[in-house]
Parts: sequence; C-alpha cells; structure tokens
Amino acid sequence: MDRREFLLTGAAITGGLSSVSSVSSVDFRLRYAPHFGMFREHAGGDLVAQLEFIAGQRFRAVEDNEMKKRGTGEQERIAAAMTRLGLSMGVFVAHTIGWSEPNLTSGDADTRDRFLREIRESVEVAKRVNATWMTVVPGLTHPRLDAGFQTASVVESLKRAAAILEPHGLVMVIESLNTLRDHPGQFLTRIPQAWQICRAVASPSCRILFDLYHQQIAEGNLIPNIDAAWDEIAYVQVGDHPGRKEPGTGEVNYRNVFRHIHGKGYTGIVGMEHGNARPGREGERAVIDAYAAADGWP
Repeated sequence: MDRREFLLTGAAITGGLSSVSSVSSVDFRLRYAPHFGMFREHAGGDLVAQLEFIAGQRFRAVEDNEMKKRGTGEQERIAAAMTRLGLSMGVFVAHTIGWSEPNLTSGDADTRDRFLREIRESVEVAKRVNATWMTVVPGLTHPRLDAGFQTASVVESLKRAAAILEPHGLVMVIESLNTLRDHPGQFLTRIPQAWQICRAVASPSCRILFDLYHQQIAEGNLIPNIDAAWDEIAYVQVGDHPGRKEPGTGEVNYRNVFRHIHGKGYTGIVGMEHGNARPGREGERAVIDAYAAADGWP
C-alpha cells in the first residue's frame, strides 16, 4: 500500500476523519512547523508537553513568533526539549515592528540604531534556542517620502543588520504583508519588491520569507513568484484564504504548492502560521489531517 492509499484507507475507516494516531504514523515530506497553542486541547498548556505532542505527530519543526519575549530559562527549557525530540526551530520575530508608525522606511538614525540593537539581542536568542532564521518586517510606509528613498533606507538598515548576523551564520527573513486584510499601510507587500531588496542587500543573511497567505491576498501568482524569487527564498509560511486557517479551508491549492516546492528541492521549514478552523480536539485533529492530505500528492 502506498502512502496516498494509506491515508485514504485511514480516512475511510474513521468515517472521513482519521484519528491522530493514524496520521502520526505517516512521515511528512516537508518540514511543517506548528506553533505553541495549536494543539493545546490534546497536549495541555505546558510548552514542553506541546512539543512532545507535536513530535509525536511526526512534525519536525516548531516556530514561535514570541520566542524573544520569553524568559531566558524558558527559552533554554524549550531548546533542550526540542533537541531531545529532534525538532528544528523555525522563525521568531527579531525586532519591534512598526505597526503604528514608519520604522526602517523613515531613515531616522535613532530608529535604525534601535533596530540594530534588537538584532544584536536576537543573535543571543537564536544561539540559545538553536535558531537560524528570524523575521524582519520593515514597517509602515512613510507618508512624506518617495518610495525610492524609503527603499534605500530599508536596504541600508538591512545591510547593517546582515553584517551583524553573517559571522554567526544567522539569517533574517524579510516578510511581505498584505495591506487589504491584515496590515494596512505596510511598506513591503510584494514578492518582487522583497526580491529587489534582498538583491540590493546582497548578503546570505538577508533572504525572503514567502508567506503564501499574505501573497495570495496581495498579488496571487504564487507558483510563478516562487519560481522567479526562488534563489532568495529561505523560509515559507502558510495559511489558507479567506480565514487564515489550515490548508483545505480556503482557495489556495496547497497540495499543488507543496508538491511544487518539494519538487524544486526545498528542504527548509514550512511554518504553520494560522489558526484552527474548528475548535477543540476535533479541530486539532482536522489540522493534522489537512497537512497529511496536502502533503500526500501522488
């Protein structure tokens, strides 16, 4: 019995909703990374117990946007558990993002200095939790500066940050965000724009975080943009649209997208940056089933 037949047989046995145990016997082809809280109903509130549950379902990574805000002791506890369980660490947010005022787009020296100080702090966090990637968002568009000046300011800030990260083998991944649904006014919104910035920074420590949820809203054209920007993509995140829930709940054909990036040789992490479409233990099982189905191409 091949892998696809196994999944279909398991679903038939359970009347269309396979159990957690049946899905956990399947090895995922891609390194999908849940986040803390996604399986709280099964694992409880303790973060290490959640990691143990995640590893038990054959996921191979975890991401945590809030890792930098956790205490040093908690970071070390999480890192030790992940090492024991064979889990890789995905992204965490590296700096204070400009949600209410221009950040890296402004060219302001004090703002840049604060950003670089936070990048230095993030180096220590990354070392502590065995992370390679950290998320950077340039912030809001400046209302009184031409886009060219803003781009130049962003590039200069990222060049200086890359010089901090390069000696440690760490990578900031810049994320384009949609402005139509979630983040009005953000400067970095499109993959070609992120690609242009990464090329200008010209450092292995500055790459693209391709969030398929945001890009489906902002510009669509997912697979062609993946191909065009491939050399600069270091990290992928997902969430279906509308709703920002697990694959299969919206309009994105994640089965085809996952098959495509796997075929291109992607070995990085696929961050599950979304909510659960249904509540409770049933909703958590549905998330696991959704990834088994989307990962189960012939």
